[in-house]
This record gives sequence, C-alpha cells and structure tokens, in this order.
Amino acid sequence: MHPLTLRRLRKEAKRADVVLAHGSTTLWACAAVRLVSGTPFVYRQISDSMFWAPSRSRRLRVRGGLRLASRVVALWSGSAATLHRQFGVDVGKVRVIPNGVPADRVVPIDRLAAPATRRALGLQPAAPTVLSLGALVPEKGVDLTIRAVGGLRGVQLLVVGDGPQRAHLEQLAATLAPGRVVFTGSVDDPNAAFTAADVVSLPSRGGDSMPAVLIEAGLAGLPVVSTPIQGIVDIVENGVTGALVTPDSVEELRIELDRVLGDPALAAGRGDAARARCIERFTIDAVGAAWAQVVDELVHP
Repeated sequence: MHPLTLRRLRKEAKRADVVLAHGSTTLWACAAVRLVSGTPFVYRQISDSMFWAPSRSRRLRVRGGLRLASRVVALWSGSAATLHRQFGVDVGKVRVIPNGVPADRVVPIDRLAAPATRRALGLQPAAPTVLSLGALVPEKGVDLTIRAVGGLRGVQLLVVGDGPQRAHLEQLAATLAPGRVVFTGSVDDPNAAFTAADVVSLPSRGGDSMPAVLIEAGLAGLPVVSTPIQGIVDIVENGVTGALVTPDSVEELRIELDRVLGDPALAAGRGDAARARCIERFTIDAVGAAWAQVVDELVHP
C-alpha cells in the first residue's frame, strides 16, 4: 500500500471509533495503523484463507496481522474454523456474518408468467428449464451443467452471464444439447431469468466463497443444485432448500436436476424453504444487524 495512503489512513483512524477492513491488503495496513493510532479494527475475511496464504511463512505473517484485529469476520462457518485452526485467531474474536443481498433486488417468482418469459428469452415456453447464472469461467462448472442437461430429454438450459469460456461452452452446448441451450450474455436484472427457471444449477469447483446468485435464487423461491464448496454449505441446506452433489460429478448433477424437475411439489417445497432461509439469514437487513452488533461491542465494550 502506498505510503500516502497509509498516512491518510492513520489520520482518519485517529478520528474514528472503529476501522472496518475488507480484503487481504487492508489487513497489513490496518494492523500497522493500529500500532500507531490504537483504534480498533475489524477485519473481514472474504476469500479462502488457505488459498491466499498457502505457505507456512505467509500464514505466520497473516497470523501476526490477525492478532492485532479486534474482531475477525468470516463469511461462513468453515472459514471461521480455519481462521482459528490455521491462523490462531481466538474463537472469541471471530464472528460469522455472511454476504447480504438487498431483499428488493429479487422478487418471488410468478409461475404463471414463466411461459411468456421463456418465450421472450428464446426458450420453449412449456419445457422444464434449468438456469445457470454467473461468470463463464471454469470454476463455475457451467460445462458440467451443459453435460447434465444434455442427458435429460426435453430439458432446456438458460445460461446468463459472460466470460472467457463462452465460445467453448456454446460449442459444447451445440454438440451435447443442440437447440436446447440459450446464452443471453450478462444482464443487470436477474428476475426474468429466475422467472423462466425451475431450478438453478451451480456445480462450483471452488473459488466461490459465498455466491450471491444462490442467495438471489433463494429469495426468488427457486431450489438449487450445487456443490459443498466453501460458503455454499451455509446457503444451501442439502435435501431441504436444494441438493449438494460431488464436485465434477455430471451423473450426480443430472440425477438431482432430474429429480427436482420431475417433482413440482418437491421443487416448490425446496423453493419455499430456500426463500425463508435467505430472508432470515442473507438479506441486507439481517446482515446489517449483525454488523451493527460487532461495531457496538467495540464502541461500547
């Protein structure tokens, strides 16, 4: 971090009650400033701790920075355990506060509007529909979703998003599921995509600390099929709000998609449970209240 930035941070920290730090580079800066200003800081760990500190020497350096934090916020329960086990953070300093999504960003799906919405997106209005929403990169597993849908007769796939794999994925779709996959590119508003879908597929291979798309799908009232990667296990309750399958298993993914597409009552029940869970835990209101509590602990100890 530039010396002028550190100087400005030190000045602002002396005037503040608490400093909130987000991201790896801010840890070192806020730890250094804490030594000078004495102002407590809260560090928010937003990625996989072991990924960005893979070596013993780097873990020791991170451990030193975390020791100076007054509180450390993890996005999911597994990350909190790693912070304690691998980085020596006192469990009393760790708080689990997930990502939040504005509740009004996503509206509950209107099943009656699905046929017209599908038609507008270039899909068949009556065909069961799987949605893949996110960046078209290897870790999202869009290729796995295409392969799974390719093995499901009469099922179509809506792919919303863009990225470096798009051309490859379009070719794969043309080979394995000709005429049954529509690519829209990126969109600003996901509501039409959710309305068109019966289930959301995100067979993540990693790198997804806590995918907002799964929270948005839950708020829309859609069941999901995903993998037990990082914070996904806190969003998706296996067998209740969706299903979690083995990473890279096309067969398990196909089976679970087929199960929910073939049972409207199961899909509706999981979608309702997902919406209730996401409203309770992952809206901005819920997350904001948790953050307010952390700050209050330091301002009014």
